[in-house]
Amino acid sequence: MKGRNNMQNAMDQLINKIKETNNPTVIGLDPRYEILPEMLKKKYPQTLEGVGKAIIEFNKHLIDSVCDIIPAVKVQIAFYEMYGIEGLKAFQETCQYAKEKGMIVIADSKRGDIGSTAAGYSKAFLGRTTIGEIQVPIFDVDFVTVNPYMGTDCIKPFVEDCRKYNKGIFVLVKTSNPSSGELQDLTVENGEEIYTEVAKLVEKWGEELRGTYGYSSIAAVVGATYPEQLSQIRNIAPHTYFLIPGYGAQGGKAEDIAKGFDANGLGGIVNASRSLMCAYQSDKWKDQFDETQYAQATRAEALRMKAELSQAITYNK
Repeated sequence: MKGRNNMQNAMDQLINKIKETNNPTVIGLDPRYEILPEMLKKKYPQTLEGVGKAIIEFNKHLIDSVCDIIPAVKVQIAFYEMYGIEGLKAFQETCQYAKEKGMIVIADSKRGDIGSTAAGYSKAFLGRTTIGEIQVPIFDVDFVTVNPYMGTDCIKPFVEDCRKYNKGIFVLVKTSNPSSGELQDLTVENGEEIYTEVAKLVEKWGEELRGTYGYSSIAAVVGATYPEQLSQIRNIAPHTYFLIPGYGAQGGKAEDIAKGFDANGLGGIVNASRSLMCAYQSDKWKDQFDETQYAQATRAEALRMKAELSQAITYNK
């Protein structure tokens, strides 16, 4: 497979792709039928099967347009589940196609449960499903997002599969949404916020899965919309890589994001979904690209974002 060494620690694989492309960006593919170009809507029937086919074509063109300049793709499963089985087929085909193009694939599913249920989720995304005497990979992505609200019990099966199959997880620590503080910012008996306690747990869970760059495959989601907390968590969890949502459409700025990176320009990968996926509709690009050129618009925005982040992160050094 292009650009991949499956014997490496999962985080080393991601960092190598970031260094290869010189770009700490992940494109989020969160397609909804209403945001697809009209030409795709007209090409396929208005059925669940037609929607699935339109999404697959849309995603593949976007992947083709950026796979040489963006190291990773984040595929949010909710935007596929909403179209039922046909949507899940599109999810699986999108993940597989991105892997074939050499991209690191993050399934954004935010799973979190205990015992055999957590193990089932982990098998679906990271591990293997046993059928008689054979073991079968299902979605077989590189990373999956997980919700730690139920504690170590809900994380342990994922950690075990990360170790066994050279995979990784991104654990929700401080999310980018406006109401995240309702729970995450509450203080506990020692006076620390809940998100700082979760960050400490993530650092602990990943102690035995650190790679050659010093970062663990047990990583964290930390939003760009809370830059002070981003900086605080970087100090609390120095061996934890960050998936940083909130850039672009949610208001996160490059100079804020830089607070999540280390002195070597590593430590984070920045997600952009709507600003990349729908670039052809944005004020910046709609006069240069029509809807038939949506993939070219995405590439143009990706290069602009890359330059902006590079300048901010270099300044942070």
